Amino acid sequence: MPKQLLVVFGATGNQGHSVIHFLLNNTELSSQYSIRAITRNAGNPTAQSLSSKGVEVITADLDDPSTLSAALTGATFIFITTNTAYEGNTRDVETRQARALCAEALRQNTKYIIWSTLPHAAKISNGEAKVEHFDVKADIEDYIRGLPIKSAFVAPGSYMQNIYSVLAPRKSPENDGTYIIANMNHPTETLMPLFNARDVGAWTNAILADPDKYEGAFFAAAQGFYSIEDVARIMSKVSGKTVRSVRVSEKEWRGSFPEPLGEIMLETGRYLRDYGYFGPSMKEDVEWAQKQAVGGSMGFEEFLRESGFSLE
Repeated sequence: MPKQLLVVFGATGNQGHSVIHFLLNNTELSSQYSIRAITRNAGNPTAQSLSSKGVEVITADLDDPSTLSAALTGATFIFITTNTAYEGNTRDVETRQARALCAEALRQNTKYIIWSTLPHAAKISNGEAKVEHFDVKADIEDYIRGLPIKSAFVAPGSYMQNIYSVLAPRKSPENDGTYIIANMNHPTETLMPLFNARDVGAWTNAILADPDKYEGAFFAAAQGFYSIEDVARIMSKVSGKTVRSVRVSEKEWRGSFPEPLGEIMLETGRYLRDYGYFGPSMKEDVEWAQKQAVGGSMGFEEFLRESGFSLE
C-alpha cells in the first residue's frame, strides 16, 4: 500500500519540526506516511538536516499563494501553524494565510487538515477577555470545521520555552545572589498548563494513527499544571540558585514589556487568572488529551535540564 503524504508547514519551527521528528521516530507510522517539509528557506540548516533524513523539502510561503500549489500536490494530510504577529494586525495576516492554504487544499482534494489552534478566549469569557492572538486561531478553527474536509485540532498550552523570554527570572534588586520571577497573578492559585513546543508531535501522531477516530477532536495539549511558585521552585532545584516568585501590579506587569506586547501580556494575564487557559473544563480536557498522546510529553524539570537552563 502506497504511503500517504503529510505536508508540514513551519517545518523548521518548534511545532512543525516536532511533528516531523515524532513521525520519523515512530516505526509503524513512518511506514505509512511520507513527509514533505515546507519552509521559506530550504538552505536553512534545520531544513538541510531534514533532507538528510529522507524528508522532501520544498520552499513555499504562506504570504505567496502562488507557491502553495506545488507545496500541496499529492498531499493527503496537512499540518498548519501560523505565526502570531505581535506587531501589526495578526488577525488579518493569519486569516489570509490560513484561508489561502485551505482554498488550495480544497482545490487539490486534500483529505485532512491538522490545525494548530488556541482556545477561544472571547467565547470562554462571554466577551470579557480580549486575547486576540488566541481568538484568531480559534476563529480559523471554526472556519476549517465548516469546510468539506476532515480536520482535527491541537491547542498548545503555555510554552515552557517562555522561561527564556516573558517568564525569564532576573536578578533580585537586593543584589543578594537570588533571582525573581515577576507576575501579575497569584503565585499559587493561577495555574498554567505548560507544554514543550517540541512535543506537539505526540498529538499529531495520535491523529495520524487513527484519523477517523479523532476527526473533529480538540486536543488541549499540555504536560501538566504549574503555578508561578512551582516554576520558581523547579528553577531553583535545577539551577542551584534561589528563585522566588514576586507578584506585581497590573501596571508594573504591563510596563515590563514594550508595547504592543505589554497590552497583550496584560490581557492574557487577566484571562488566565479569571477563566483558566483552556476554560472551565481545563483539567478534564488536558487529562483526556494526555491519555491520547503517542510518544509522551516532557515535564518542566526535564525540559530545564535538557535545554541547559542555568543562572549565573
